[in-house]
Amino acid sequence: MNDPTGAVQPKGDMTSESNGSVGFQGNDKLLFGIILGVLTFWLFANTMLNIAPDMGKDLGLDSNAMNIAVSITSLFSGIFIVVMGGLADRVGRLKMVRIGFYLSILGSLLVGFAPSGAMASAFLLIGRALQGLSGACIMPASLALVSAYWTGAARQRAVSFWSIGSWGGSGLSALFGGLVAQNLGWRYIFYASVVVAIIGLMLMHGTPESKAKAQPNYKFDFAGVLCFMIAMVALEIFATQGNKLGWTSLYALILVAVTVIFGLLFFRIEGHAPAAFIDFTLFHNTTFTGATISNFLLNAVSGTMIVSLELIQMGGNMTAQQAGFLTLGYAIAIIAFIRVGEKLLQRFGARKPMIWGCLVTGLSILFLTPANLMLSDYKILAIIGYTLFGLGLAIYATPSTDAALSSLPATQTGSGSGIYKMASSLGAAFGVAISAAIFTALSASADSAHWLDGVITFQGRQDNLAVRQAAVIALMFNVFMAAVAIMSIMLTVPKGKQKS
Repeated sequence: MNDPTGAVQPKGDMTSESNGSVGFQGNDKLLFGIILGVLTFWLFANTMLNIAPDMGKDLGLDSNAMNIAVSITSLFSGIFIVVMGGLADRVGRLKMVRIGFYLSILGSLLVGFAPSGAMASAFLLIGRALQGLSGACIMPASLALVSAYWTGAARQRAVSFWSIGSWGGSGLSALFGGLVAQNLGWRYIFYASVVVAIIGLMLMHGTPESKAKAQPNYKFDFAGVLCFMIAMVALEIFATQGNKLGWTSLYALILVAVTVIFGLLFFRIEGHAPAAFIDFTLFHNTTFTGATISNFLLNAVSGTMIVSLELIQMGGNMTAQQAGFLTLGYAIAIIAFIRVGEKLLQRFGARKPMIWGCLVTGLSILFLTPANLMLSDYKILAIIGYTLFGLGLAIYATPSTDAALSSLPATQTGSGSGIYKMASSLGAAFGVAISAAIFTALSASADSAHWLDGVITFQGRQDNLAVRQAAVIALMFNVFMAAVAIMSIMLTVPKGKQKS
């Protein structure tokens, strides 16, 4: 999940300082290379939402370890996306995209060659973290290149193709992952990612460098970034491993303490840093705040995907390929209707389509919740649910991005778009982590959700009852997040069209 129009605009003057770029116009070769970079993250790295059970069995890792592996990529992308976007402006956007490709290659190789047994966790977690850093490098820098090297209608076309690459990659990841894992083996997903990255590097060869105008007396906010990273990683480990460690155990309490201490240090540092990487004054704007919060929450419902896909594989004995085919409507809807949100925005303003998008997304999760039904009936609801899931996100994306960024003065658009994009990745990271933690914890014991016995009648097999009950509760948590997203919009985003 992502916001395809949430371009992280380069700060400062768009004029390149490289003599080789004067008069350079973007072409399809460069654009295709950029799209392949986007796909290394949204298509290949995202497949773990679907193939995690198969990978866990092959590598000998339990569900707790796999939950971290699934969510750590979005976490590292979210932590560093603002930082890498800023660095790209100074060291070169093309250079940052290339660095992203190299990180993707290294991360994919580590995951693809991860050995079974004791070393599996190290290979997998480091590889997934590098894939997240790759996304943090490629996404803002590639969009900055689009802004620098295309103009007018050509730029709109380039942004549309970039958006289709990100949304299409995300929507097709479950289907693609299932097909490859079933017919070739899951490792070939990551081998293919390496090949795609190499082709992307070749296509971008010969493109002149692009930088923003240098900012005098700039000082990198190392302390702020470090504190933010430590706090977020500690919180992520607590969310994914709390059940295994014990929620009130010494280790869990230490993680909570680390999160609180470094979180407070981060806020203190950012309040005094002359070049803070997160500008908290942006949140004085209630429209920006509401759009960013709802963006975080609606990306957090990506936990729906991992829970529902694991439900039908663990509880229904479906293969990753069979499960992936059920999500085809998600990919089609999100690509086909992405511009519907744009048209609704133009007609009604941002507030209504944002609410409608959240409502449709919440409804889609309700379609995926009835794990008490027979598998044949549930599959029909799942096809409808995944299609509505894509439709809801497509309706929401563009109005939300417009509400966030159009409410800011031009001097703050770069910082605002970076924070908005960071909310997307962090929302997905924590949404997946929390949903997976709920599902894993409850499905481990047949008595953990026994109170549902008198509320819902579970048809068919009873040997998978714990898995099905756990899925119901975890999916209802995602419905709750969609509802809170609606509330945040209603309280903050003004009615009607905003004046430009």
